[in-house]
Amino acid sequence: MKLSTKGRYGLMAMEVLKDAYGDGPVSVNTIANEKNISEAYLEQLFSLLKKTGLITSIRGAQGGYELARNPDDITIGEVLRSLEGEVELSCCDGNVPSCKEDAPCRMKSVLDRIESGISELTESISLSEL
Repeated sequence: MKLSTKGRYGLMAMEVLKDAYGDGPVSVNTIANEKNISEAYLEQLFSLLKKTGLITSIRGAQGGYELARNPDDITIGEVLRSLEGEVELSCCDGNVPSCKEDAPCRMKSVLDRIESGISELTESISLSEL
């Protein structure tokens, strides 16, 4: 299993915002240079994070982005869901008539347990732990 670029880069950017928490906004340029991520890609990620209320933007010459909440109150799970959606490993939805094979349906309960474990783990880690 591998975390997508969106998830990895998003966590890297959130780490920078976590480190600057309480010191004011951080520019996209600063984060891009520090983490070697393109500014355009960061803007896409920040749009998603802003939409879900994890970060806020400040306009102006001294503007940039900052965390909307204390890093202790933001989980890695929230960040990943904002960027990637829910963890979904199941290859079927359990709706037997729509299944093309028996194998995916037999695996569903195991995949559901793995999904649950990943969700529980990511919800137990706060951004401040990065």
